[in-house]
Amino acid sequence: MSSSYFTDLAQQYIDGKWRPGTGSWDIIDFNPYDGEKLASITIATVDEVDEAYRAAARAQRPWAATNAYARRTVFENVLRLVEEREAEISEILVAEAGGTFGKAAFELHLAKEFLRESIHLSLRPEGRILPSPVDGKENRVYREPVGVVAVISPFNVPFLLSLKSVAPALALGNSVVLKPHQNTPVSGGTVIAKLFEDAGLPPGLLNVVVTDIAEIGDAFLEHPVPRVISFTGSDKVGRHVATVAASHFKRSVIELGGNSAFVVLDDADVDYAVDAAVFSRFVHQGQVCMAANRILVDRSLADEFTEKFVAKVRTLKAGDPRDPQTLIGPVINSQQAEAVSGAVAQAIAEGATALLHGATTDNLVEPSVLADLPLDSALLQQEVFGPVAFINTFDGEAEALRIANDTPYGLSGAVHTRDVERGVAFAKQVVTGMFHVNDATVHDEPIVPFGGEKNSGVGRLNGESTLESFTTTKWISVQHGRSGFPF
Repeated sequence: MSSSYFTDLAQQYIDGKWRPGTGSWDIIDFNPYDGEKLASITIATVDEVDEAYRAAARAQRPWAATNAYARRTVFENVLRLVEEREAEISEILVAEAGGTFGKAAFELHLAKEFLRESIHLSLRPEGRILPSPVDGKENRVYREPVGVVAVISPFNVPFLLSLKSVAPALALGNSVVLKPHQNTPVSGGTVIAKLFEDAGLPPGLLNVVVTDIAEIGDAFLEHPVPRVISFTGSDKVGRHVATVAASHFKRSVIELGGNSAFVVLDDADVDYAVDAAVFSRFVHQGQVCMAANRILVDRSLADEFTEKFVAKVRTLKAGDPRDPQTLIGPVINSQQAEAVSGAVAQAIAEGATALLHGATTDNLVEPSVLADLPLDSALLQQEVFGPVAFINTFDGEAEALRIANDTPYGLSGAVHTRDVERGVAFAKQVVTGMFHVNDATVHDEPIVPFGGEKNSGVGRLNGESTLESFTTTKWISVQHGRSGFPF
């Protein structure tokens, strides 16, 4: 990969211009595996956040007035550019986010599917004419863009999770200001701006500000221009984002963490369940909101499942994500590595049995498998963002359901059983936004509602949900003839 990607794109992108920030310090972009400095980006200030929003507001109305078929062309161009530059984008993702090439391929595959949906989304908004009890009254309901959308994206799947808000919002006639995570400013931010710029998106419609709350505080959230804030990240930060948004009467779409249960009932196909569980827990080092944080196995299958699960996890090679044989790369930074190692130590101290205890070297955390952690442990109530599997047993379906629901989160989950309808009946009783029968916990599709319950967020994205999130309705009535008034 040409290092020019990180040199050329290590800037702010405001009103169609690439420029350095004017802050007093730099965000240093590191490769999480080897610590290589990829880029240095002078942060954006409150003034530049304001400039980005003002540019977005100026550009939005002409864009919304543009023929939807003409807008659609931009997304066709972006899709073509992603296909042409897929190898380069993959290398950026591996270098900056620490994922393997397999994870990058998975992310790019989904990103292209979401771009295809955005092409169609340009033509989706439809108006309605509703009846009235008043003679001669015509009620027209128009669906319109909300205006400017603020997007805050995470580090774990940066390209996809930025794009799945940015592209639909633009397709529906809005403009966007994107704030990528500080650990992935290029793959989650400026590379997307470059793609849209090269695809012919008019200046000002997509702006990227690389900054930090230590510099701008809540200015990105409180600014009067954006009407919708789309946030993906931790529940702690998400709670603050939602609170600030509500206090300013802004709509928010909040996609937060999870504590997914992967449930193996007594009639499951054990070998298949093991394969699905290992993927569900260890994909991208467990740094996925939908990852299986808790693996629950019926006691009658526990020994067989655990033995096969541990054996498979032992085969997962941890190391350099650039190596095609590597399946476990580094976690994103040293704080995350320390947190994951600390969780393993805490679990053992609380009485869990370490069936596999992986070593931690810098940001590389090898897989650990821990059995029989006490069910009242705080670790089973939180999201552990790393390659650690907790296996607990249960006696019967009712207990499995109770344990699965014993969490403040409700994002995803899975159940394995040879009886599909038994699985569906179980899934219906789990309080969660998404649940999968005889599959992994990690899934995302462009037209299926994506989001969680409880502490896992508010609102939905994808398909019709995206349409509702990034548009609003306006009622315009027309009185044909003369109306009567009471005075």
